[in-house]
Amino acid sequence: MRHTDRDLMTTMKKILVAVFIVSMIASHFENVASDASDCLDACTTGCVQRNTRLMQRCEIKCGIRCGPNSEVEDHTG
Repeated sequence: MRHTDRDLMTTMKKILVAVFIVSMIASHFENVASDASDCLDACTTGCVQRNTRLMQRCEIKCGIRCGPNSEVEDHTG
């Protein structure tokens, strides 16, 4: 191998080790459990329209879907 090939291999090994370390650190982060406020926020984000009557109707439906008596599905795995 030439000198530049060795340098390239050394650099690639360093990058691989850095990616491995970052992925190990990231795997230890805790996931936040979703709750009704997350559901309501996600639902009402989809309600944006020019027609205010339809937008209010959508927001009411979101309140029913994500209210305290509804079961919020957990999609975090």
